[in-house]
Amino acid sequence: MARQGLRPKFSKGLRVTDSVSLEIVVAVLTGLINKNLVASLISIGGKALGISGVDGGMLISEKRNDILGFVGDVKKTNTDIIESSLKSGYIPVIASVGYEQINSEQNKYSLLNLNADIAAGHIASTLNASNLYFLTDVPGVLDSNKRLIPKLTKRQVADLIKSRVVDGGMIPKLEACLTASQNNVNTNIIDGRKQHILIDAYYNKGFGTTII
Repeated sequence: MARQGLRPKFSKGLRVTDSVSLEIVVAVLTGLINKNLVASLISIGGKALGISGVDGGMLISEKRNDILGFVGDVKKTNTDIIESSLKSGYIPVIASVGYEQINSEQNKYSLLNLNADIAAGHIASTLNASNLYFLTDVPGVLDSNKRLIPKLTKRQVADLIKSRVVDGGMIPKLEACLTASQNNVNTNIIDGRKQHILIDAYYNKGFGTTII
């Protein structure tokens, strides 16, 4: 956006996505970032496939409100294309762009900018995944004294959000954990800055914050 001379707009802390911003979001998330992640996985021997929430009608969404513009909430998740990819041995890399059918008779639709954490929570829940990991730039969920909270119940998560002990990008991660945990998905928030943290967390447990 800076390269295009555009200044981001916010409403109550949330980024507003107008039509021009949406074009940049779709181009960068589904294009540049997605393909770089796919190429990175392939370069180390993985079989990766780049897709988005639009492909196969994966993330059917709805515009949140007119103030935020083209920002959406996930209403329905179709994981057929993910399961087909996995059965074929591919790692699906999913860009968080959703699809809204505005008028089916006139074939009108809109692409929507989705929060990636929230989208991941819906996907994990629909897939009945065993585990969902969020990699972030802090050790995990921190209390009011900035100490790591190793385990949280669903009730404690709700209280932390309500009391504003957690804020910013941690809120959608915790909301996504609650969404996924409704289908008994084991959810974890771990420090993505640490080398091999995903492997360590998967096999050894005890890293970051686990929602129980």
